[in-house]
Amino acid sequence: MLSAFTARPIVELKQRDKSKIESILAYGDRLLVGLSHGSLRVYRVNEHIDETHAHDGPAAEDQRPSPSSKQNAVDLMREEEKFSKYKIEQLAVIKEANILISLSNGLVSTHDLQSYELQETLVKTKGATAFAVTSNIVKDPSTGVPSIVSRLAVAVKRRVILWSWHDSELEPDTAEHTLVTGIKTLTWATGTKIVAGLTSSYVLVDVTTSVVTDIVGPGSIGGAPGQDGGRFGGVGVSTINYMGLGGAAPKPLATQLGPEQLLLAKDINTLFIDTNGQPLGRRQIPWAVAPEAIGYSYPYLLALQATKGTLEVRNPETLTLLQTISLPNASQLHISQPNISLAHAGKGFLVISERCVWRMGALEYDSQIDELVDHGRLDEAISLLGMLEDALLKDKEGRLREIKMLKAQNLFDLRRYRESLDLFTEVSAPPDRVIRLFPPIIAGQLSAHSATVHDAKNGTFSEPDVVTSESGSRQPTGLTKPTDHDESAIKNANLSHISTDESKESTTDIPRSNGEHPWQPQEGTVLEGKDLKAATAELRPFLVQARTRIQKYLNPDGTLKDAHGTKSLDVSDVQEAQELLLAHAPGSEEERRQQLVETAKLVDTTLFRAYMFASPSLAGPLFRLDNFCDPDVVKEMLIGTGRYNDLVDFYYGKKLHEQALELLQRFGKKEQGDEIASQLAGPQRTVSYLQSLPAEMIDLILRFADWPLDVDPQLGMEVFLADSENAETLPRQRVLDFLSSKDKALAEKYLKHIIEELNDTTPSFHQKLVDIYIQGLKEGKFTEESDRKRWEEHALSFLRSSRYYHPYKALQMLPADNPRFYEARAIVLNKMGQHRQALEIYVFKLQDPVKAEDYCNQVQLAQTSSTITPKQGQRSTATDLEEKTTSIYHSLLSLYLSPPPPHKPQWGPALNILAKHGARMPASSTLDLIPEILPIKELESYFRGRIRSANTTINESRVTVALRSSLVFSEELKLRLGDGIPGGNGGRNRHVLITEDRVCGVCYKRFGGSAIKVLPNNSVVHYGCSDR
Repeated sequence: MLSAFTARPIVELKQRDKSKIESILAYGDRLLVGLSHGSLRVYRVNEHIDETHAHDGPAAEDQRPSPSSKQNAVDLMREEEKFSKYKIEQLAVIKEANILISLSNGLVSTHDLQSYELQETLVKTKGATAFAVTSNIVKDPSTGVPSIVSRLAVAVKRRVILWSWHDSELEPDTAEHTLVTGIKTLTWATGTKIVAGLTSSYVLVDVTTSVVTDIVGPGSIGGAPGQDGGRFGGVGVSTINYMGLGGAAPKPLATQLGPEQLLLAKDINTLFIDTNGQPLGRRQIPWAVAPEAIGYSYPYLLALQATKGTLEVRNPETLTLLQTISLPNASQLHISQPNISLAHAGKGFLVISERCVWRMGALEYDSQIDELVDHGRLDEAISLLGMLEDALLKDKEGRLREIKMLKAQNLFDLRRYRESLDLFTEVSAPPDRVIRLFPPIIAGQLSAHSATVHDAKNGTFSEPDVVTSESGSRQPTGLTKPTDHDESAIKNANLSHISTDESKESTTDIPRSNGEHPWQPQEGTVLEGKDLKAATAELRPFLVQARTRIQKYLNPDGTLKDAHGTKSLDVSDVQEAQELLLAHAPGSEEERRQQLVETAKLVDTTLFRAYMFASPSLAGPLFRLDNFCDPDVVKEMLIGTGRYNDLVDFYYGKKLHEQALELLQRFGKKEQGDEIASQLAGPQRTVSYLQSLPAEMIDLILRFADWPLDVDPQLGMEVFLADSENAETLPRQRVLDFLSSKDKALAEKYLKHIIEELNDTTPSFHQKLVDIYIQGLKEGKFTEESDRKRWEEHALSFLRSSRYYHPYKALQMLPADNPRFYEARAIVLNKMGQHRQALEIYVFKLQDPVKAEDYCNQVQLAQTSSTITPKQGQRSTATDLEEKTTSIYHSLLSLYLSPPPPHKPQWGPALNILAKHGARMPASSTLDLIPEILPIKELESYFRGRIRSANTTINESRVTVALRSSLVFSEELKLRLGDGIPGGNGGRNRHVLITEDRVCGVCYKRFGGSAIKVLPNNSVVHYGCSDR
């Protein structure tokens, strides 16, 4: 049981004193005691006495009042014997108004708070049974100025009479509210709402709007239609015995439970409501006997059982009984007003009997939490931590997290794996602490099962293995070091009272030896079979969330993330990241980074083991993500299960490319004695892997691309020819040298790819391809004639299209006396500008007039396109061309008509050239070439061509002049007769409007008084801007 409070008698009436204590009031350091004969005793409370006892150690479960100390707890200051003629039933104070309120003989009176003299007896309260006082800070709706509003509510039979004070001034008007039956008790719910306990039910009265809300509850709480009247309407269960009706009706009790919740109690029935009177749907408190009084001392629910002489202390959330204190003949509770402030939180309360007043001193909340943990009441400790303010505890978040992890540990031992791992996830438990709960098949060497099971044979549990950290200190493997106050809380914890159901007070016992570490597995709880599969399935989401949290601080390469422009984390990040570490984070950033890397390695490796144990197919997707899995563990498990494809993916993710390629080569070549994985057979997988490597790894690519090229050259070349960034960025000279050493055909294929598809203009590559083509033609190693022709076609096509090789070098390589190279030499001579020599090859060596004419056509087309375009309005004529350049056709004609010896003139091709292209050649030099013996009739086609060309020029000039005249006439027509014609601009009536806002279309300035010019399209500009 918990020892939240300790009872200490501070006022005891002497035996010769015949009076009885009827009421008390505590405020500040004053204690007022109202006696049965009307006297009022005023005591001063010595606070240091209470503080001393507030720090005493835990008391026994049945707490007895402490004996009197040598130093008095209170000192009697004065006694007002004539305070009242009758017993003082109730006392209250309104400090702002400096008045004391009392209830005596059915009348409420006000007294001066300093002198205790009677100020006024409120005549309207004759027959009063109870009253209630509240003080609240209220802002004025119009001005927003805060003020203290105090209200006094008095129960007089069926009426509630209200008095109000604003700051210290009493308002002259009073308010009355009449209810259906007599009022027994009054309890303020808020500053404007009050709960009235009636004979048979409860109602909520809004004193500002006069709205009365019936509260409906179970049993004797009442409130349902038809329960307000009747002779025995208020009789409860506890007042009925086998003889019939006995005793008075139970008193309706009510108390606040914080600012938004109230508890109603009548007989043994209870009801939790909000400040609007609506039930909260919570279960009833399991009282066997109706309480005499109830109250709320932050954060506990109090119930005084007068028949037993005990005070019960309960958790208001779980309703669990935490402490029972024996207080003989106790009849009343006095708790300072909780709605003013938290000034009284943790300072205890008062309990009175007819002869004694006890001061209930509260222990420190940290000690209370420790005591609950020591007794295994983890749910109660969690609930209490949730209710307490942060300022009242040392490291509230850390304590709450630690206790929830202890609870999760016990849920795991109970085989409630989902609840356990959900709780571990909720508190972001250190991954190693959770992983330790699993056997070595999941946790590896970190598992605590191997050590504990071995020692369990001797009846004891050994400590976990220790390792030496990088800093040199020996620490438990994977354990999170508790803080100082956590160590004291869990050092001797007997975790035997764990309950996750708030509706149960009893808990399940889990026996543990005293020497066992709080987060070691319990003896006999080694996971196996279905339990291990179920636990592993729940572990995976926890590990995935842990991976996500680690990625927030750690890059895939193991460096800390740069969150704010620097390589350091802020304070909040450090605190959150510390929860992930295997032990408390060291001070330096480098050591913290190493700890995070170790944690990431542990999490990913354990997640891999979990996947391999339960769902091996999920291991592959894990490797395709950035991970920190231990390569040795992964390799051992994947090879053992024959999952070579996943192993290759893992090697790729970890950048262990050499090991991956060696594995692919071994299986791809199908070496004898090796178990062949079908998905790795052949070079396809190796080629795909090489294509994914970056250009920086060119040495590795060339090394392992050798065997795919030997097995399947076409497939192997895809490493270098693929349409990917990696292939395009490879060092081309290195690749070319490698392929040249293998096969010139591979080099030719690669060069064509980078030149034709990648548009590489490097002269050395173009020259290399020319060399390969020429060398191939020289060697002539072709299996079929078609292969030779195709090779020759490629060579000639490249010689024509490329502009980046060196023609002089190419010409030197081409044999001058080999007919197979004549055309190639002509193409190279063309690149060198030696057209006459090239034409000699076509005319005399190849004797192909068609190719010679085609050659001239190509040269003429190139020269025409490069000729400077004439200015506008001018046209180049045949005469102009004759003056500027000599035609290529003239050179061909000269070879035909005046060939060098020993060649003879060729009249047929010459006349064909004159007929087709005579107009393109200079007339004078052309006629000089024609011999005198040639008949004029043979030159008819030549002269017709020349005449037709001259006529074409003249006709074109005439057409141009006519078109221009038509255009001028059209414009003049618009100007003279443009009225009403679309686009006519108004004809002779054409005009423009110049306003102050109109601007020039050139300079964008206003016209003002400047000279203007109107253009044909009616646009207006400055006269000076018209020439711009």
